[in-house]
Amino acid sequence: MLKIRLQRIGRKNDPAFRVLLTDSKNSTKSGKFKEILGSYNLKKGKVLFKADRIAYWMSKGAQASDTVHNFLVHQKLITAKKKNVLSKKSPTKPRKELKKK
Repeated sequence: MLKIRLQRIGRKNDPAFRVLLTDSKNSTKSGKFKEILGSYNLKKGKVLFKADRIAYWMSKGAQASDTVHNFLVHQKLITAKKKNVLSKKSPTKPRKELKKK
């Protein structure tokens, strides 16, 4: 299955991401991908997508990762609800007050 997902690029403490089309069996760091579909620069806040290519590949059956899906919804390239990308672990419980002796 084809996936549209992020691949981290950039230097240490300077994150930037590519939006890639890859086979779901490939790891994100393998370097094996079919096409670059955009980029996301975290520090500058720039999100650039090739909307026509993303629409083409999604029509062919490619699935977007949850984070990329949320970016596409925010950019209004697809019409859907955003997905929860937070941890699915049990919710955090408030810490009890420390008693002083």
